[in-house]
Amino acid sequence: MPDRPNPARVVADADVLAADLFVDGDARAALDHVRRHDWVELVASDELLAETEVLVASLANSDLAAAHRERLEAERVLVEQPPEDHPALASAYRGNAAHLLTYEEGLRSAKAGLTLQPRVSVSIRSPDAFATLFDPQSLYEAVVGGSYSGPDRDPLE
Repeated sequence: MPDRPNPARVVADADVLAADLFVDGDARAALDHVRRHDWVELVASDELLAETEVLVASLANSDLAAAHRERLEAERVLVEQPPEDHPALASAYRGNAAHLLTYEEGLRSAKAGLTLQPRVSVSIRSPDAFATLFDPQSLYEAVVGGSYSGPDRDPLE
C-alpha cells in the first residue's frame, strides 16, 4: 500500500450511493463534487456496487437498482477486494482513497478510527461534512498543479 492516499479519490458507502439516487441532500452534494471534476475519482469494488444494488432494490425495484449500478460501474475506478472485507473500507484501502463517505456511525467513530489508523490512512466522514469541507481549488493545486479554473463536468450528465 502506498504511504499516502490519493486526496482526489473518494469512496462512498452503499448507504451514501443509495441516498444520492433518492434524495437531493448531503449525499448528492458530496458526490456532485466528485462528478463535477474529471480529476476526482469515485472508487468502488464490485462488492460495494452489489451491496448498493441490493439496498436500492429493497427501497425501490430491481430495474432501478440495475440501472443505478450500471451508471456507477461506468463512473467508478474498479478495485478488487477480498470477499470477507467490508466493501467500502476495502474499496478505500485497495483504491488508495483518502476519503470514505458513510452514514454508518460505527465507521465514523473514534474507536473505528483508532483501529483503522495503523492499517489504512483514510478520512471517514459523513457526506455533509465532506460536502462542506471539500475545497476544489486547493485540492486541484495539490493534485493536478496549476490554477483551478472551476468544474469541468456537469454532475447531471
